This record gives sequence, C-alpha cells and structure tokens, in this order.
Amino acid sequence: MTVTKVRDKRSISYSRVSIAELMVPSYANFGGKVHGGIILSLMDKVAYACASKHAGTYCVTVSVDAVNFHEPAELGDLVTLHASVNYVKKTSLVIGIKVIAENLKTGIEKHTNSSFFTMVAKGEKDEAVEVPELVLETVDDVRRFVNVIKKRKLKSNFVEMVQISRDNFAFHDDLNLLKDESCHVVFE
Repeated sequence: MTVTKVRDKRSISYSRVSIAELMVPSYANFGGKVHGGIILSLMDKVAYACASKHAGTYCVTVSVDAVNFHEPAELGDLVTLHASVNYVKKTSLVIGIKVIAENLKTGIEKHTNSSFFTMVAKGEKDEAVEVPELVLETVDDVRRFVNVIKKRKLKSNFVEMVQISRDNFAFHDDLNLLKDESCHVVFE
C-alpha cells in the first residue's frame, strides 16, 4: 500500500460537524417509528463530512462499531447528528457520533443513538493518504482518544481469543456451554 503524506495537524473543533433532518412519514418502519436504516444512513453522511473535513480529502467508511439504539426517533422529530474526530492513525480516523431527537411540539430532546465510524482517507488515485494529526485541546479530547486505543486493543485481543477457540473446538466438551441457552441440538 502506498501512503502519500498530505498535512500536519488539525483540532477536533475544526472538523466537528452537525447535521439536522426532519423525520418524515416515508422514514417510518413497520412499527411506526423511524427506521434504523435511515438513522444509519444519516450517521454515514455525517461521518463522511467530519472525516473529509479533517483529512481534506475523500474518505470512505471501513467499519461501523457499536451502533447503539437507546430510544427510537419518532416521526416529526428533528434529528440532529453531532460528529467529531475521536482518534486518528496514519491513514484512518475514528468518528464519534451522537444522535439527538427533538420533539418540535414539546421541545423535549432525547439521546437516540451513538456510534463510532472508522474512515480511511483516499487520494486522487484511490490510494490511502496520511491524515493530519489530531490536536487534543481538552481532557475530554484526550479521554476519547485514549478510549479508542483501549477499545482497539480489547477488540484485537477478543478476535485473537475467538480464533484460538475455533482452533481448539472440542464438540463434546463444548456441548456443556449450550445447556442453558435458547437452542436445541438435533444431532450428535
């Protein structure tokens, strides 16, 4: 992979992005709430805008981590998505997103979703390009950056642990793990 050096440093506040959209009837799911896919699409848009603003170039989504649906967004709500760069590596950025739904009649706001999108910066020839370093200006900035480092380490350790489990799978020994689960084994 070729990495092209692009820029130096940018602050989190420089690339912070918020977008708002009214939740209309065409966004409804079968339960009459806003479809989760609509929220995910909006999250992808705000992640792209935030990452591209920081990187100064086109960015693509490479993973979405921990999309948490706390409460449903309702039809008629004004949904605002707040995105900021939480972490950068050489060519990638982790964008933290918080989604707030406001009932325009009552003014009541609720935190509906949170997520983390990992984006990669791309150059003119679709090559990965270096992103500017992240300037951490507050204790919260440092906390978020460190949090991503810790999550990445845990995720890496978990993947390694799961792989070891697959390599060492012992069917009859591991059947005991299923006794209190919601499943039924029909072969032996």
